[in-house]
Amino acid sequence: MTDDWQQGGFGLYIHWPFCEAKCPYCDFNSHVSRSIDQRAWGDAYLAELARAADETPGRVLNSVFFGGGTPSLMDPDVVADVITAIRTRWPVANDLEITLEANPGSVEAGRFAAYHAAGVNRISMGIQALNDTDLRRLGRIHTASEALTAFDIARQTFDRVSFDLIYGRQDQTLAAWKAELKQALNLAIDHLSLYQLTIEQGTAFGDRYNRGGLRGLPDEDLGADMFVATQDICADAGMPAYEVSNHARDGAASRHNLIYWRYGDYLGIGPGAHGRVTQAARKYATEAFSNPNRWLSGTQTGETEKPRLVLSAEDQAQEFLLMGLRLKEGIDTARYAAIAGQPLSERRLAELVDLGMISSTKDRLIVSDQGFMVLNAVIEALMPDQPPPSTLQSSSSSSSER
Repeated sequence: MTDDWQQGGFGLYIHWPFCEAKCPYCDFNSHVSRSIDQRAWGDAYLAELARAADETPGRVLNSVFFGGGTPSLMDPDVVADVITAIRTRWPVANDLEITLEANPGSVEAGRFAAYHAAGVNRISMGIQALNDTDLRRLGRIHTASEALTAFDIARQTFDRVSFDLIYGRQDQTLAAWKAELKQALNLAIDHLSLYQLTIEQGTAFGDRYNRGGLRGLPDEDLGADMFVATQDICADAGMPAYEVSNHARDGAASRHNLIYWRYGDYLGIGPGAHGRVTQAARKYATEAFSNPNRWLSGTQTGETEKPRLVLSAEDQAQEFLLMGLRLKEGIDTARYAAIAGQPLSERRLAELVDLGMISSTKDRLIVSDQGFMVLNAVIEALMPDQPPPSTLQSSSSSSSER
């Protein structure tokens, strides 16, 4: 199992923890700060990159992802220094993908040109809605017009641009969502991340929901209808789903997120960032301290992480299922058996095939369109009779990609 991670690739996630405002639905590690010492943060990233490179010498890096927070608030000079350091410390793939997340309110033509000059070659934009009423409800600080202007700037600067939309919003009808999605697809994009609104505990929306104040959310049937319509409309437009919430034209899938879903290795650098790193035939779960000041001070001594956890074969097998079955391509069942030390249950596979939830061949397991409607239940049915590992965290995020 020493080299299993190579079947998924090797990526680097860099977390910028600052935003101009905290969205009420967001449960990511993001903070609003009046003052940010950009140079100090740049030096901290460079120190952590040096440490991480010493642990993974010679690995070919396939992708870099600047996530947040709002990475488009980073000084372009800091981004340039980080990318230069990355290229210096690792051999990189010829098609290295470098993505930077952006919010429309922080987009300027000159700033985007500077990111492009620094080496960023893909933008992931958090638009979330295309009308002002819903943007206000979601706590976004940009208008729909500003979002479209920012998108135009991005497309004029970068060849690859993705953006996020949230559906299943308060009082949103199926017809309204279909119209909004078609409007998005007409913008000549090549990648869309489409998420049904999830109410997370510990967020402002979670608190409001608990008090009975978040009304007008879709019921289960409407949510399912919206999901089905999303699949159909995107497929008809030449952007089928390649993952539960992500749609792309041929060749435009997020290479970074594919590393997560194909269960490769990735380094997580920055406050609260998670990673999965294989060393000496062991796979480790890593997690950086989430408090920005704690992490920043820790970079001076190399003490930025919580104690690492060795993932057992059972843990890895569960993570492999949780991530890989999100993909339309499914998983290699022989790889699962090699990770877990045992094959998937033939009885459970047969039951799910009979129910129309999966298709299963000698070497491939793929969740059907019907199965994607209840994906969590399908995955649970395939897992051995044991609880999931407590360390498992979703890598993709945000809001958007991660």
